[in-house]
Amino acid sequence: MLKNIIMTFVLLTATATYAEQSPLKQSPPNQSLPKPVNLIDEKLSQFTNIYDYGSAQVNDGELILKATDNWFFTTKKTYKNFILTAEVLMPDVSEYSNSGIMFRGQIKTDNNRQQAMGYQAEVDPSERKWSGGLYDQARREWLHPVHATRSFPDADFEKNYLGAWTADMANAYRHLQWNRYRIECRGSDIKIYLNDVLTTHVKDNKDSEGFIGLQHHGSELLKTTGATNNIVRFRNVFITELE
Repeated sequence: MLKNIIMTFVLLTATATYAEQSPLKQSPPNQSLPKPVNLIDEKLSQFTNIYDYGSAQVNDGELILKATDNWFFTTKKTYKNFILTAEVLMPDVSEYSNSGIMFRGQIKTDNNRQQAMGYQAEVDPSERKWSGGLYDQARREWLHPVHATRSFPDADFEKNYLGAWTADMANAYRHLQWNRYRIECRGSDIKIYLNDVLTTHVKDNKDSEGFIGLQHHGSELLKTTGATNNIVRFRNVFITELE
């Protein structure tokens, strides 16, 4: 009887010791990364229009933007450190078309009118091929790549880790196809990926928090004739907030 009691005690002690040393025990079962949040819903409940023009609607999960002038459809909430992913499809039109994804955006008031200002991941289907570059809307303009007459970096722009614009960066965009953007902001460290190509990596201290804005650069044909073929489409717009 005493022998059985001693054996049971030994087995229970060994089991408890193994459980304490087991990797499964040391890794909390509920520990996980933050879940991405879909910014697009049928009612566009997470967005607001700070302009007096431009329109947005959702059709089969796609956000469809129209505008007569440069316009950003902005989130109500502001974000600090995050990973933002989105897909964008540009129109097949002969008139000028351009778009972008603003992040850490701010509101600038000029002549009692509000406009979006801040970092912008460029969507540029022109022959220039600067999609995935970093533009500072309504402020310092081109930060990466450098424009001959429209780049005004200041003391907040500390470093460009990638240097000159390369052929791989220029050719990352695929016109008339869905293009996937990934924007990562961690403190002053900012990265933009376009179709898995790292197109921008800078250190900049201008803004640490702000809204997300989806851009339609405007259609002159919509303004003058009512033509609605110059539309910009976004889908799968997800944000993961980081600490």
